[in-house]
Amino acid sequence: MTKKLNLNDYLGHNMNCTCGEEHKTNLKIVDIDKNAVARLPKHIETLGYKNPFLVADVNTWNAAGTQVTKELETANISYKKYIFKDKELVPDEKTLGSLMMAFPRDCDVIIAIGSGTLNDLCKFSSFQLGLDYMVFATAPSMDGFVSIGAALITDYVKTTYQAHVPLAVIGDTDILAAAPMEMITAGLGDILGKYTCLLDWKMAHIITGEYYCKTIADMVKEAVEIVVEESTRIKDRNPEAIKAVTEALVLSGIAMSFVGNSRPASGSEHHLSHYWEMKFQAEGKKPVLHGIKVGIGMIIVTKMYEMLEQEHFDFTSLKERSFDYAAWEKKVNDCYQDAAPGIIALEEKTQKNNLSERNKRLTILEEKWSEIVQTIRESLPSSAEMESLLSCLGAPTKPAQIGISPQLVEDAILLAKEVRNRFTLLQILWDTGLSESYAKTIANLH
Repeated sequence: MTKKLNLNDYLGHNMNCTCGEEHKTNLKIVDIDKNAVARLPKHIETLGYKNPFLVADVNTWNAAGTQVTKELETANISYKKYIFKDKELVPDEKTLGSLMMAFPRDCDVIIAIGSGTLNDLCKFSSFQLGLDYMVFATAPSMDGFVSIGAALITDYVKTTYQAHVPLAVIGDTDILAAAPMEMITAGLGDILGKYTCLLDWKMAHIITGEYYCKTIADMVKEAVEIVVEESTRIKDRNPEAIKAVTEALVLSGIAMSFVGNSRPASGSEHHLSHYWEMKFQAEGKKPVLHGIKVGIGMIIVTKMYEMLEQEHFDFTSLKERSFDYAAWEKKVNDCYQDAAPGIIALEEKTQKNNLSERNKRLTILEEKWSEIVQTIRESLPSSAEMESLLSCLGAPTKPAQIGISPQLVEDAILLAKEVRNRFTLLQILWDTGLSESYAKTIANLH
């Protein structure tokens, strides 16, 4: 019998951890189950609110808006609503501005009816307004429900802004199970991405000494394994399987709250996804769901880790390698275009490509190479296994299936690390001089 998560174990109290930190989340209520929509008024009243502001787009309003408003009206809870007309919301300055301008001053809580982009917009706007917010989830499509960060696009760059977590996440499994299958498999892709991001986090701990919490990493990995067990029932839209996926996504967000950033849930697979997303937006292409791209990114990163564990390095020669900053800057300008100034400014600030710092990392890589190889082997399922799991559910597993060219794959492996100041496999490949060869190898596979 599949083990089940109990998210209430993590709510309502501080957790003194063996890592030496005290973990806590401001999330108070998680209700992901059958008939959860009928319990929404009770949750609003329990939290002390009287006049919610409902925010949706045309798709999520069709999925749940009528049911939500019916329950609120039956409970005599007054509300106001704002429905974005866009079928493909872009979380940029214009979209955020329209939401802020529509906010009624007499409302006391914002309720996002939706998933990814809507959640980010409501999270950030409520934070800026000094209000709490709640989420009524309409699809198990991503893991950002209860993270403290809001992923927005400003000056053409995908940027995560500090915000706050919702006080409640409500998800009616009948509504969640009726979501487009593409959105459900996107949620699965986001969950499977935890395999590579947790390994990236462990690599950062070993190589740079970055803070790492095994308890939180194990918590996320357990949720991933529960979803993998349930994966055969996802295709049938089994409510229990959909509940498992949604709860795992929420737990991933709780883990982010515990750490105070997205490290337990986002690594190199997300960086590839962010890069592709920025390029699609710049070229005016229809966006692809975040979790779909993360799933494909996870397979690519897993393949590169499989390649890395077979390497034998001459570390002395590696430390003598130079860095052509002018060529790098030209490549950044060519690929990032309007977003390039922000990328270059980030490098000037963080010095990810500083040769002295690189050589310090190479010294540690040399000292701990056997430990690193063993950690890789113990941490990841095979790329073939992950590819099979996703393809059995009809999810894309190759970049070309979602319109990503071999050149875009190659460029992402070379440059996606520049989007964030975060140590991942992509930085290891740069440090060891493998970025270009791996980028070409992977691009040719797809």
